[in-house]
Amino acid sequence: MAYQSPPPTHYGTPGQKPAQVQGQQGYGAPPPGQYGAPPPQQGGYGAPPPQGQGQYGAQGQRPYGGGAQQQGPPPGVDQQLWSWFKAVDTDGSGQLSADELQRALINGDWSPFNIETVRLMVNMFDADNSGTINFNEFSGLWKYIEDWKRCFQAFDADRSGSINQSEMGNALRSFGFNVSPKFIATLIQKFDRYATIKNTGKGDVSFDNFVQACVTMKTLTDSFRQFDNDQDGWIQINYEQFLDLVVRQRA
Repeated sequence: MAYQSPPPTHYGTPGQKPAQVQGQQGYGAPPPGQYGAPPPQQGGYGAPPPQGQGQYGAQGQRPYGGGAQQQGPPPGVDQQLWSWFKAVDTDGSGQLSADELQRALINGDWSPFNIETVRLMVNMFDADNSGTINFNEFSGLWKYIEDWKRCFQAFDADRSGSINQSEMGNALRSFGFNVSPKFIATLIQKFDRYATIKNTGKGDVSFDNFVQACVTMKTLTDSFRQFDNDQDGWIQINYEQFLDLVVRQRA
């Protein structure tokens, strides 16, 4: 069973001519960074806003109220970030579950974050494999979201608060993925939160699903590359290898 990847591409960042990547022949990949994070100073919506701002915030609770009893932050940490963490930690455990984090994250249109995206991010930063994230892990996740916020805003050219097919194509090309318009349309349909509801899909993706789509692209490319030993953009795998690739991606 053989599969062909996209034509040769290069790494790149928005507004810059991509630089040649030595040895990159069969397909592209996002710029260097943890789990497909966008280039520095690019990137995500989400999490409680600074006090006095209401575009992004916790759902069903005061931005910094409720939850566990407030305690002083550890020495040297960002006090505002500590306040957000304590507000989200509703059971006072000192750890955030995916469900707790989801309740604190909303998109620019006030829709809740996709729980799959939240679990994806929790798994990325759950260094001790506890299934939850502590404050230090949350700090890393927060920066990750902020990076993606800037990236999303850079590609949202019409300032609609969502990414359409043309904007998604620009984003993927900037990340080094040279894929066809047909594939981009498929990707949009997959990650348009309303596409499965008859006649309500708009052909665009919200911030949370944009992050999930881009990270999915990177993890799939990484999985493909493990079988592409000569980096020519072609692989030949048997049935069980294909199943293994898919199952590891879903995990």
